[in-house]
Amino acid sequence: MTVLQEFVAALSSGRIQVVDLTAPLSDQTPILGLPEQFGQTWPFQLSEISRYDDDRGPAWYWNNFSTGEHTGTHFDAPVHWVTGQQGADVSQVPVSQLIAPAVVIDHAADAADNPDFLLEVEHVKAWEAEHGALPTGGWLLYRTGWDAYGDDPERYANAGRTPGISVECARWLAEESPIQGVGVETVGTDAGAAHSFDPPFPCHSFLLGQDKYGLTQLRNLAQLPATGAVVIAGPLPIVSGSGSPCRVLALVER
Repeated sequence: MTVLQEFVAALSSGRIQVVDLTAPLSDQTPILGLPEQFGQTWPFQLSEISRYDDDRGPAWYWNNFSTGEHTGTHFDAPVHWVTGQQGADVSQVPVSQLIAPAVVIDHAADAADNPDFLLEVEHVKAWEAEHGALPTGGWLLYRTGWDAYGDDPERYANAGRTPGISVECARWLAEESPIQGVGVETVGTDAGAAHSFDPPFPCHSFLLGQDKYGLTQLRNLAQLPATGAVVIAGPLPIVSGSGSPCRVLALVER
């Protein structure tokens, strides 16, 4: 068999499992609220065009939808942040980078004890000592258990106290690590308190400034192994877009 035939056979037999890392997208999907003086993103909303009715369309059902680019499970492109303003928009991300190896660093227990928990460089180096180097051109998926609150917007926001990544770790991941991006379970790649960091929002500032990417509001990272998964991230190719809601899948050998 060819490599692709073997792959399809492995999918059919269950030797490769597909894990959906995407949160359902609805008008209940949590969104990031900024201070009042700034522009605000729109929540997701459907507007019905027709639903099998004679006047609007007898044989079909469809909707318009409105939302911000960074709603729900979504992809951050470099141009999203001022440090990456000369970088790629979401339509320009090479498709070869939308399928990439992934590793999972799990600090759910720490985040359960401390909602302000921050991933540090020493945590990543300790993980590497046990599991090996971070994957070149791959994703670091940071598990905090925060997806458990994804259907409760108030608890998910937690009054701005959500786990994230320290300034030093964000800089190291952007400038020294071989990964192409970071994926998280929270509303954004940065901690809830990151507005007060120096610089503010270091994951956005450093990673996007280095032409790296972000994935946010992921779910089901608990179903992935520490190493060995492959992630498929499919944002809409919005011309001049800073990001896009996307379907994120993981392939795992069982």
